Formats: sequence, C-alpha cells, structure tokens
Amino acid sequence: MISRIRDYDYKYLKKRIKRSKYLLLMLLLPVTWYIIFNYIPIYGLLIAFQDFNLRLGITGSRWVGLMHFRRFFDHPFFWRLIRNTFLLNLYGLVWGFPMPIIFALLLNELRNVYFKRFVQTVSYLPHFISTVAVVGMLFMILSPSVGIVNQIISAMGGDTIHFLARAEWFRSLFIGSGIWQSMGWGAIIYLAALSGVSEEIYEAATIDGATRLQKIRHISLPSIMPTITILLIMNVGSMMSSATERVLLMQSPITFETSDVIGTFVFRMGLGMADFSFGTAVGLFNSVINLTLLFMANAFSRKILGNSLW
Repeated sequence: MISRIRDYDYKYLKKRIKRSKYLLLMLLLPVTWYIIFNYIPIYGLLIAFQDFNLRLGITGSRWVGLMHFRRFFDHPFFWRLIRNTFLLNLYGLVWGFPMPIIFALLLNELRNVYFKRFVQTVSYLPHFISTVAVVGMLFMILSPSVGIVNQIISAMGGDTIHFLARAEWFRSLFIGSGIWQSMGWGAIIYLAALSGVSEEIYEAATIDGATRLQKIRHISLPSIMPTITILLIMNVGSMMSSATERVLLMQSPITFETSDVIGTFVFRMGLGMADFSFGTAVGLFNSVINLTLLFMANAFSRKILGNSLW
C-alpha cells in the first residue's frame, strides 16, 4: 500500500515538473545568480575572524577571533557611524515610507483614466534614472554658481548656499532625492493591492453617504494594511543599511559628520585601505544587527497586528 502511494506521488511530481518545465527553466537563471553571488560568498565571511593575507588565502591566513570586531567597537568613529546610519534610515522610514502609500491612495481616487495613466508614467520615470545621473542632477540644480535654486535665492536678495558642502543639508537632500526617485515605483505594489478591492464596496459606501476621505480611511487603507505591514517589517530589517552608492556620490570630507555611514566606512577600509578582514568584520556586524531588527519587527507585528513575514 505504501509503495503504491509513493509511486503515485512520484508520477504526480514527475507530471507536474514536465508540465511546468518552461517555468522551471525561467527560474534557473535567477536561482543560479543567487547561488553564485549571495550564497557562495558567505564562505568569505571567515576572513572577518582572520588576519587575512591575499597570498596565503582564506585557508592559510592566521585566525584572530574577534579582534577586528573589538577594533571597530573601539574605533573613534564608531558612534558617529552608528548614529548617521540609523538617522538616515529613520528619517527615510518616517518621511519616505508613507509617501508611496499616500501617492497610491490619491491615484486610486482619480477617475480620469488618461490623466491617471499619465501621472503614473511620469512618477515611474525617476526609478529608471541611474543613481549617478540623479546625483549629477542634484549638483547642477544646487550649484552655488549656476544652480536654479541658488539663482532664485539670489534673485530674492539672499546669499547663495553650497548645499552639498554643508553637513547640515546632507540628510535632507539624501532623503528628498530618495523619495523623488522611488515614490512612484514604490506605489505600484499598493495600487496592485487596491485593484483587488471590489467596486461594489465603494458603491455601497457612496450610497450610505460616505465621503471620499471616509472611503479611503475605512475601505482603501484597511485593504492594503497587510501589504503595508510586510513592507514595513522589511524596511525595519534594513535600518542599519544604507544606499552606499548614493552616499558615496553625494558626500565629501566636509560632510562626513552627517554623511559617513557604515557602508562608506566599509568601502574605505575594505577596498580603499585593503584592510579586508576589518571591512568584512564591520559588514558582518551590520548584517547581524539588521537580521536582529528583522526578527524583532516580525515578532512584534505578528503579536500586535496579526501579520508577519513568517
């Protein structure tokens, strides 16, 4: 009896694989990419616990345990890096996370289909502009000599401001440019969730005399709440990460007080100074913090809101 069941399961599985062979072939490339670039490099984390030497390799380098972690904890820039990384992500969460939600809710209320499509298309375009181009645009727009912002300030009788050379302006410019680039693209997933809400519910609310604001509050927002929760958990799980490429392009030694984050520090130490073990140790420490935050956010959401990643 058991052998018959096993034969049936095997035949059923073989039939499903044969039926889905083209989908499985499509999965082959991304799975291979993840294995090569995300799983195999995990072995390289060993150098965080070694005095790594390129000539000796991972297997021949001397084991030093937690020495590089202690070096980082005792580093004079340790608290500055933690503060800057956390604040950039906190401000991004407070200001950047709600924007795609608000934008999607407003787009959902548009009744003119053609205007709605136009706005959606325009809002998506910044996502496809490279980070280098976005930062280049910032430099041109905010240039103290030819930038349109400083020309307006001068025309109004004010003094020009070198925004990208002022540490106090870095966080605002970083968060603002990030919102502009990602808001439209980030709204797609919320619009997809809103498209699943039955129009009959909105019609019933209209008959009951509900205003647009009330329909947003009591129908639209609750319908996308599970999606919001999942994305919020994922954002909290990356609170100690940063868009290192954009930070590197925007920062200068003058703005290090507010712009120097863990990602840029790892880049300078690991690649700039060829201290591979120290850079890996700092990166591993950062990943452990992010993983801890992810588990905490997931547990909190599951207990309080009833939604979670797992």
